[in-house]
Amino acid sequence: MNTTRKLPKGVVYFFGALGGLLFGYDTGVISGAILFIQDQMNLGAWQQGWVVSAVLLGAVLGAAFIGPMSDKLGRRKLLLIAAVIFTLGALGSGLSPEFWTLIISRIVLGLAVGVASALIPTYLGELSQASKRGTVSGLFQLMVMTGILLAYITNYTFSFMVHGWRWMLGFAALPAIILFLGGLFLPESPRFLVRTGDLDAAKGVLAQIYDNDQAKVAQELHEIEGQAKLENKGFAELFGPTVRPALVIGIGLAIFQQVMGCNTVLYYAPTIFTDVGFGVSAALIAHIGIGIFNVIVTAVAIAIMDKVDRRTMLIVGAVGMGVSLFVMSFAMKFSGGSHTAAIVCVIALTVYIAFFSGTWGPVMWIMIGEVFPLNIRGLGTSFSSVINWAANAAVSLTFPYLLNLFGTGSLFIGYGVICIASVWFVAKYVFETRNRSLEEIETSLRARVAKAA
Repeated sequence: MNTTRKLPKGVVYFFGALGGLLFGYDTGVISGAILFIQDQMNLGAWQQGWVVSAVLLGAVLGAAFIGPMSDKLGRRKLLLIAAVIFTLGALGSGLSPEFWTLIISRIVLGLAVGVASALIPTYLGELSQASKRGTVSGLFQLMVMTGILLAYITNYTFSFMVHGWRWMLGFAALPAIILFLGGLFLPESPRFLVRTGDLDAAKGVLAQIYDNDQAKVAQELHEIEGQAKLENKGFAELFGPTVRPALVIGIGLAIFQQVMGCNTVLYYAPTIFTDVGFGVSAALIAHIGIGIFNVIVTAVAIAIMDKVDRRTMLIVGAVGMGVSLFVMSFAMKFSGGSHTAAIVCVIALTVYIAFFSGTWGPVMWIMIGEVFPLNIRGLGTSFSSVINWAANAAVSLTFPYLLNLFGTGSLFIGYGVICIASVWFVAKYVFETRNRSLEEIETSLRARVAKAA
């Protein structure tokens, strides 16, 4: 622990969030790689679908079965395990000689993606001050967006090589190895250290977090000790009355983030660019432009994350996305496919992405790492991540069918209505967490249930 305490906080947060880059890269890179894989492996439509969605299957399994282990093994150890899984999955994918090896490797990658989604927001949240937790936890989403951008750039860079897809998929091993090496020097979460009885180590990490302000360290340590004594009752507590308000938030935000159509709009982006008149190569470059825009908007959102209430950001984001989708749907449905309408679609799509990347993208992950009590925080965030990945898979699988059934214009109206419905959910069920310590959030959660009883 002495080594880890000497690391600057910025370095700790960088390596702590680095798994998010792998999350984004491994989910984004397949969009370009599949164009070459299907040709060289002679894949049918069913096989292509499995190559693309295998990571989703692995993510559900990783979040469900490996994620909760953070409550037993610790956040840092599980981060190292995830780095090893990322490395094996990336190398296996890039070196795959045939279809089934590629599928298995992609599922292995998905396991790490699921672990990262369940673990990193919690880990970062537990390593930050209450007044800065939104910014620190939001680094995970910034890394996700950076990983997606890196995937777009890598896809374009290796698209001119005969076996470029192998480099596209295998490249993820490099940041995975860097994550493992950096993870060796990261501190453990002070909350986990208190739960395991290592108070001296916990005090050292808290001293780093609070810049050696011993009064704040003592206060935080006292609050953590009080809640660390509570027994972990697993799913019985997760589904019990005390945690129910937090569980409703975790499930609701996880589902709404996906059924608002974020992934389908991003998938449709290249088509809209070609409709405007871009060639395929130009569309890929424009896709990189979207990736850069995503990173910039996410960075701005993270900078203001601890200055604006989480609930306000969610409501404003949902309204902005809904209106953008209505405009895009109107242009597609009633314009007769004109050039002007295509330009309106591009503008509406860009505005939609800005609202998503600046609000629901990062806030959902931040809040699921905040709302659950310490003794089952790993289980709670893992369960919410499973729901999120399941919703992701459901939307991705149903999108082609719904597109054929309703057409693009009507389908995006449906997603827009869901955006507006999320405003009601946030207003009714989501409680504010900004500028409150994790212990304060847990205390108010337990007090609310006690008062109701």
